[in-house]
Amino acid sequence: MMQPTGILRRTAVGVDLELTRTFRASREDVWASLTESDRTAGWYGPWERVSDNVVRVQMVFEDGKPWSELKIDACEEPTHLAVSTSEAEGGWKLEVTLAESDGTTTLSFVHHLTGTTSIGDIGPGWEYYLDMLVASRDHRPLPSFDRYYPAQENYYSSLIPV
Repeated sequence: MMQPTGILRRTAVGVDLELTRTFRASREDVWASLTESDRTAGWYGPWERVSDNVVRVQMVFEDGKPWSELKIDACEEPTHLAVSTSEAEGGWKLEVTLAESDGTTTLSFVHHLTGTTSIGDIGPGWEYYLDMLVASRDHRPLPSFDRYYPAQENYYSSLIPV
């Protein structure tokens, strides 16, 4: 089992699931791993532009390799990206912030949630995808989802928002 790292923070409208990862790389290079289709293809899936603020992403590591539309809510290169899915696709709101110091970039990922329902499923999924990002950047073999779920389900289900 991979060690879970996520925390929950209480907000005015629900809870935020927060996870971080660090990289020995510039913020611009990590940004490219999050925003360039040929690079996202290696850890999440390729994407294509639909309009100025909408992209379609293929989730190649999910059963059936489905496509999902993401609305770009904020894009401040190379520090902040916020996206959301439609209500029909779950109504998820996600944010990534990048901060660089002394050649190390910290990625802060936030999934804005209205409550903790399904957190036992959601948390391990984001751990998996963020570790996929790390592995793809380090040119290491991609991890198996079986190392995250159901192994981390109890950790996430028992989290109390702070």
